Amino acid sequence: MYKIFIDGRAGTTGLKIDQRLSGREDLEILTIPDALRKDEHARAEAINAADAVFLCLPDPAAREAAALVSNPHTVVIDTSTAHRTAEGWTYGFAELLPGQREKIRASRRIANPGCHATGFLAIATPLIRLGLADASYPFSATSLTGYSGGGKKMIAQYEEEGRPASYDAPRHYGLSLTHKHLPEMTRLAGLSHPPVFNPVVADYFSGMAVSVPVFPSLLKKRVTVQEMRDALAAYYAGEALISVAENPEDGFLSANTLSGSDRLNLYVLGNDDMMTIISVFDNLGKGASGAAVQNMNIALGAEETKSLIL
Repeated sequence: MYKIFIDGRAGTTGLKIDQRLSGREDLEILTIPDALRKDEHARAEAINAADAVFLCLPDPAAREAAALVSNPHTVVIDTSTAHRTAEGWTYGFAELLPGQREKIRASRRIANPGCHATGFLAIATPLIRLGLADASYPFSATSLTGYSGGGKKMIAQYEEEGRPASYDAPRHYGLSLTHKHLPEMTRLAGLSHPPVFNPVVADYFSGMAVSVPVFPSLLKKRVTVQEMRDALAAYYAGEALISVAENPEDGFLSANTLSGSDRLNLYVLGNDDMMTIISVFDNLGKGASGAAVQNMNIALGAEETKSLIL
């Protein structure tokens, strides 16, 4: 039986991981008293007693927690931004690149992807890897997310009685175009410069849609909508959690289509002169807790989709 510790269990991501792992007969969830959850000694003891530890913490606290690990066998899965482009850490997106799943399996330091980054990379990386776009392609993306992506503070703000009227409408943020997910989006896609990235939060709990416009005339190899669909389907062939979906018949695509799921669907929309590729998933699922549990399963040699919501 594997021992698991969730450092930051009371946060949104930690709670969702705990829910997914509850009832697993192959796991023992280690806990410490609430009064000691910020006690360094108690946390270090639990971390080093665990076969796998999830860091569900702000960036500075995640770096501090990672420094507490002395057990060489402990697998650390960091859900913060702190280590996503750090040396010695493996990026935890198994489906993204050839051999990435094997790297995760062999790693003891796994950086869970950001939610916005997951949606963008699921689209941009195949285009680069398949030779359809080059590293200098002018990528941009708009990411629409439910307010749970902002954690407990934002959830409380959106669910507070008498909240500002501005919360009733979608709100752009990251207005300086320096969002914290940009470094991983740029590096993992293999881009020569960051994409123009516009995140938007709206008044619904969970679910995400990341839209990437594609101009076939600017690609290295011009393709039709159907050829783009086929190329992405082949890239993710055999994957349990990512697939190219049929376009909605009613002409609408909701960002909360996969809320409560750990899957990610890709849609290729438009025409042969102008396309939009959209990734739809749950920001709390494949965008956070679901991906973390998937990485744990891979690292510990368990069935990859065990405890996931398909």
